[in-house]
Amino acid sequence: MDVGIIGLGDMGKLYAKCFAKAGYHVYGSDLPQFRERLKEELEPFGIAVLEDGHAVSRRCDVIIYAVEAEKIAEVLSQYGSSTKFGAIVGGQTSIKHPEIAAFERYLPADVNIVTCHSLHGPAFDPVGQTLIIIPHRTTKEAYQRMTDLLSSLGSDMVEIPDFHVHDQIVADTQAATHVGFESMGTAWKEAGFFPWENDSYIGGIDNVKILTTLRIFSYKAHIYGGLAILNPYARQQVKRYAQSESELFKLMIMEEEAQFRTRLYKARDFIFHEDQKPLLLDDKVMKEFSLAGSPGTRKPNSHLSLLSMADAWYSLGVNPYDNLICQTPPFKLRLGIVEYLFRNEELLEESITAALYDKKIRADDLEFHSAVREWSSIIGYGDMEGYKQHFEQTKQFFGDRLEQGRQQSTEMIRRLNMD
Repeated sequence: MDVGIIGLGDMGKLYAKCFAKAGYHVYGSDLPQFRERLKEELEPFGIAVLEDGHAVSRRCDVIIYAVEAEKIAEVLSQYGSSTKFGAIVGGQTSIKHPEIAAFERYLPADVNIVTCHSLHGPAFDPVGQTLIIIPHRTTKEAYQRMTDLLSSLGSDMVEIPDFHVHDQIVADTQAATHVGFESMGTAWKEAGFFPWENDSYIGGIDNVKILTTLRIFSYKAHIYGGLAILNPYARQQVKRYAQSESELFKLMIMEEEAQFRTRLYKARDFIFHEDQKPLLLDDKVMKEFSLAGSPGTRKPNSHLSLLSMADAWYSLGVNPYDNLICQTPPFKLRLGIVEYLFRNEELLEESITAALYDKKIRADDLEFHSAVREWSSIIGYGDMEGYKQHFEQTKQFFGDRLEQGRQQSTEMIRRLNMD
């Protein structure tokens, strides 16, 4: 069976190499200016780099589009009509609404559509990772051929029968998750300090916050922009997160303790239960991963970002544990630290007290509040260029610490058995 990859970026190359290693004849294409470099890189693996997507589409029995979600329609409009009769076509974008719309518009009616989504980045080996497969328009035989091909990746395959359900879950596990960490990074930038140099950010939970934030900003802005702006369910999730944060922040500055506690306890009782054991994250492991030169004396932290996440889940009626079917390392880390906070009575009490009465942390919370508003507005307006610019500004602030953060976070994920 001939397998084609249109789009030989990081994920496209990863797929191509895996399929070639499994014994398939693999063909790929990308922009003309990259062809010679890609031929030099991929031909030693037995991967043929063809002239363009037309050549791939005409030849291959299975074609996987590994291009950015915002460009999927443009690419399909060029090459979709050349698809081989009866071929199977899928995509690797994280948001399926624009992808499915492009497939239905530009692919011939005889083409089978079975799409997928690997819930990991190109730095990870696909073996043991979660792979979502979505049969959209297909015969049983074609579906079996596609699952046989994808099984060669060694991933744990999970079928989601409808792309709408996929995008709803992804809105929670990725879009809202990323905005929380992006807002933390922007808040630290605006406050003008690195969190590992501040005693309010010492301890296991804050190590996870810091390393996950650095990890996200070490990647490309368009990945996160597409997840947030092109997913129709993401704006609702992000808007709710921003609303929860704003309402909690108002209660904090007014020191409305009774309302504040009642609201958080409702969220705790809705999401977390005593019979949920063990905890997702190991505190001993979390504490090992500090970027601080020397440990200082830990100060109380309101953990407003985490309180807001629990409140948003409660307000949306979302049980985040149900969405572990589409878990990514950042989402599981985020759920893990929210869980750790809300199931530790002493730490939750410290957080609530700090949020209401500790003026030393209030300045940081104000920066976080402003950052959430900014990110929410950009996403609400559908401003992809604004998203990229906002992302890049924070990325530049952290500079060369991003690569260290990515390496440390990868090791932390491995140690916490989340890879």
